[in-house]
Amino acid sequence: MKPDDPLLKILACPLDKGPLRLLAEEAGREAALYNPRLHRRYPITDGIPQLLPSSGEQVPDDEHEELLKRMAP
Repeated sequence: MKPDDPLLKILACPLDKGPLRLLAEEAGREAALYNPRLHRRYPITDGIPQLLPSSGEQVPDDEHEELLKRMAP
């Protein structure tokens, strides 16, 4: 998934129905979608976002700050 993918405009968090932000792939880290409001990260597996509530992972506050810096514009 790329930052300019039109799918990003319609994807929403399954919990609060708000927009998600793309976390670009980096060395050793796979791409993911992130909800900064709830501090939840959803994996992208083989190019497919995993947006079931049970697929989301709660992110601790210290990692949240790091992820905000990693988010694609």
